[in-house]
This record gives sequence, structure tokens and C-alpha cells, in this order.
Amino acid sequence: MELSISEFGSPASPPLLLINSIGATKEVLWSRQIPALERHFRVITYDARGHGRSAIPPGEYTIDDLGRDAVSVLDTAGVAEAHVCGISMGGITAMWLGVHAAGRVRRLAVANTAARIGSLQSWGDRIALVRQEGLAAVAEQAMPKWFTAPFRQREPAIVQQFQSMVESISPEGYLGCCAALRDADLRASIALIRRPTLAIAGTQDVLTPPDALAFVHQQIPGSTLLTLDCAHISNAEKADEFNEALVTFLTG
Repeated sequence: MELSISEFGSPASPPLLLINSIGATKEVLWSRQIPALERHFRVITYDARGHGRSAIPPGEYTIDDLGRDAVSVLDTAGVAEAHVCGISMGGITAMWLGVHAAGRVRRLAVANTAARIGSLQSWGDRIALVRQEGLAAVAEQAMPKWFTAPFRQREPAIVQQFQSMVESISPEGYLGCCAALRDADLRASIALIRRPTLAIAGTQDVLTPPDALAFVHQQIPGSTLLTLDCAHISNAEKADEFNEALVTFLTG
């Protein structure tokens, strides 16, 4: 399957794979990270299946599909082992790699995610909303959950950029990823992760609350938990703190 991949930084630098959240494209989601990260790493980004310029397979996807896609991106880039950072859907995908493809992972950073994201009911409601009203309705509902009220008031252009991004996603691809997240549950397996791990939580994140990251921290031996004062998209709302923490962890 064809996945849209972009690279930044020196090919001689340590590789870092960034994995998107649902409803995101690589150009928008990581735009506040690339300038800081490419100085230290060979940064590899890609659009998840069903998103951006990647292929849109019909039907429902699984967490295994998303994880194997990430492995195939590393294969395409010729990278045997990389640091991996994912947010939300990208975070649970990154944890899948830590469990099922540990040999491909150096260090792991998982932000605003959970070993079990949402519930059958919440994903059923999301799927129904997409089918009835489309991605514009999802985008409108997402912004107050993705960003705190002070940030939305202070940075309306950034919020509009993210809202337009969600609206641009293929409904079929979005629904495929909804199914993957509806069914994904790594709660019983993430204790197998043995790679150095940083978990990043947002104090006001209602989609993947701090308790969800605390559970990840408790389950993964030797992991580190960082809490930022923000909502769900910590890498945009607290970009400087996010970047500093990520670079410090990955180069440590």
C-alpha cells in the first residue's frame, strides 16, 4: 500500500519516526516540531492510511494494520531501528511497535494517548456522526477538545489550520481508522515494552486524560511521565516545552 512519506534533516543523523493522530496530516500536525527536530535527527513523517496523500483502502482498519504500516515506512526509508514518537492514534501505534516490533525501536515517546483510547460507545457515536454529517461536524466538535479555551482565543489561526486539516480528510479513511481505535486494546500487553519510554499527558485533555498516561507510565518499566498544561494536541499548544522534552529524552 502506498503511504506518503516526507523526510527532514541529515540522512546521517539518528532516525526519528513521527506517527500522526487520527484526522491529521503530517504537514500540519508536526509543523511546529520539524525545525527543532531536524537539527538533531533524520525526521521521517508519513500520512496514516486513509489520510492526506496516502492510499485509502476500503473497509475497516486494525491496530495491526497501522503498526505494520509504520514498519513498512521504516523499511521504505531503509531504517533498521529508529526513535519513535506518536500522538493520540500515533501514540497507540507507537506502543504497538514497542510490543510487536521492538527490534525496530530505539526510544519511544507517546503523547496524549492511551493503551485503550475511548470506548465502544464513543467510537460508535463518532462513526455515526461522520456518516450523518461528515468531517466538518467532527472538526467543529474536535477543536474545543484539542485545544484549551485560552489557546483558542490566543491562536485562532492555528486552530483554524487544524480544523481545516480535519475537514480535508477522506471520510472513508477516517472511518477506517475509527474502527482501528474502537477495537484496539493494548492494556494487557504494554508491560512487555522494554525500550526507554516517555509518556506525555495534557492536564486538560478529555480525550486521553492524564490518568491514561499514568497507566502507561505504571505499566512500562522505567518509563518517564511528563504532564503539560494543555489539552489534546500538546505538540501544538505547548510546542516549545514539547520539543525541548522530546529532544532531551531522545538525546539523553
